[in-house]
Amino acid sequence: MRRSLPFALSLLVAAAACGPAEVVVSIEVEMPNPDGEGMITQALSDVEVQLIPFDRDELFDQMATAYGVPEPEIPQELLDRRAEVQEAQAEWDAANRRWATIRDTLQKLNDAMEPLARGEARYVALFREWQDWDSQYGAAERDVERTFEAFDALQRGTIRESDSVRIMQENWADEAFADIDAVFSEAQSATGLDWVVDTTDANGIARGNLMVAPGQYWVHARYELAYTELYWNFPITVEKGEPMTVQLNRSNAQERVKL
Repeated sequence: MRRSLPFALSLLVAAAACGPAEVVVSIEVEMPNPDGEGMITQALSDVEVQLIPFDRDELFDQMATAYGVPEPEIPQELLDRRAEVQEAQAEWDAANRRWATIRDTLQKLNDAMEPLARGEARYVALFREWQDWDSQYGAAERDVERTFEAFDALQRGTIRESDSVRIMQENWADEAFADIDAVFSEAQSATGLDWVVDTTDANGIARGNLMVAPGQYWVHARYELAYTELYWNFPITVEKGEPMTVQLNRSNAQERVKL
């Protein structure tokens, strides 16, 4: 019985050495502050994260080259006009925030004055402050209308051309990458490694399903913004031991135009 104990322990050690390793992926990116100026760091939830045992981008590049017909490009003029749309939307958002600040301040001042007698010094001070804010309300409301009209006109001027270019690119991709599923399957089979998928939770973390055998993988994820897409696809080497933590952010993402 004593002789069998070291043998059993060796089997447990061997099994642990051959078992899967865990990868934990977190996604946090800087976003414009919806409540004011500047940027805030935001955890991204419900984002699909993949560990792929080959470089998907390399295979796409190879197939695009083999296809022989270049992908339709986005005209620079369209990119410039889309940038103008984005700037106009930022101005509209800022005008909305200013208007909302004035509206909320007036409401708070109304609430503060309500229980006071009109002759009280506190009431008089609050009322004067209310008058100052109220004098700005009409102009702020007009700014919202003006900036929206400018944004809407610019946006409507780009929608048709953006749709046209997007459809041409999609048709090109359908033909150039018609066999991509088979190519991916063959590439995975050649590695002998699993292709696993998980989704980030409310804290922007994907963990639990990213269990893989040690080896080289590519971390792939994407997240759509208003005018662009954050795209991640970079290699990592997974080893046995403690869970490997990978952080995705703007610094290691490609930011691609989204039509």
